[in-house]
Amino acid sequence: MPKPFMTYEQQLQKMKDKHLTIADDAEATEFLRRHGYFSLVTGYKDLFKNPTTRNYHDGTTFQDIVALYQFDESLRELTLRHLLHIEQHIRSALSYAFCDIFGDGQTAYLDASNYDCGSRKKQQDISRMIQKYLQPLLTHQTDYPYIEHHKRVHQNVPLWVLVNALTFGTLSKMYSLSKPQIQSAISQEFEAINERQLGQILQVLTVFRNVCAHGERLFSYRCARHEIPDLPLHKKLKVLKKGSQYIYGKRDYFAVVLSFRYLLPGNEFLAYKKHLSQLIERAVKHNRQISEAELLKIMGLPTNWKRITAYKKV
Repeated sequence: MPKPFMTYEQQLQKMKDKHLTIADDAEATEFLRRHGYFSLVTGYKDLFKNPTTRNYHDGTTFQDIVALYQFDESLRELTLRHLLHIEQHIRSALSYAFCDIFGDGQTAYLDASNYDCGSRKKQQDISRMIQKYLQPLLTHQTDYPYIEHHKRVHQNVPLWVLVNALTFGTLSKMYSLSKPQIQSAISQEFEAINERQLGQILQVLTVFRNVCAHGERLFSYRCARHEIPDLPLHKKLKVLKKGSQYIYGKRDYFAVVLSFRYLLPGNEFLAYKKHLSQLIERAVKHNRQISEAELLKIMGLPTNWKRITAYKKV
């Protein structure tokens, strides 16, 4: 049965019936009005509930849920900021490497033979990418003034212009379908990462970028289909294993932290790490129901995660 519509008063009563303490009905109603029950409560309540009774743990308050929501909101903002820097780096490196080899005519990136056509699957993916994501930007009117300018004035939109209109997902796909010499040139932009490793990392970061951009719950997110490769820092940080597989740092938020360590400049990563540490400390301080150890476990962060900068990346 679909869940019925509830007024704000009914939403508050439902939470109270589940033993959630609400100190200020007016303040709680304002939070619900601005953020919505589904985003604010449904998205975070499971961490505060007894799985058997489905009631909230004793002493849980509405403010505990709000604190966790605000932590995750800040985490999304922090993560997206640095993801955008990596995205821009990939745009620049990809367009430079491609144009350096094939030239800056738009016919170059529309030519399937300029990609890695080593298998039938890749040939199909290349054809789909060109027809669905590249060609339409040239044949249809867009909302990008720089693309329309190059169409009108130069009758040519070079890749170093076009890439600015491509999503992170398309950039990641374009990298994965590029010829080995282009992948090599791009991966050399980043210390201690080879072509294959960079491709896997970009797949995972694409997923996490979408989580951030769409306002989904980030701190506990796990990728379903992709994972970053085993990296030297997994071993140096003594990340736990189950059999031969690392338990953390493959599909979770710690995978993002590890990826940032390899793809961000050193000073930027230090600033990110400091900000992340502050967010975690603040979240624990303002939430009486979730300990730091529990929060780190949910995020996939080992207790020694701050030592990530104590070791070399190789």
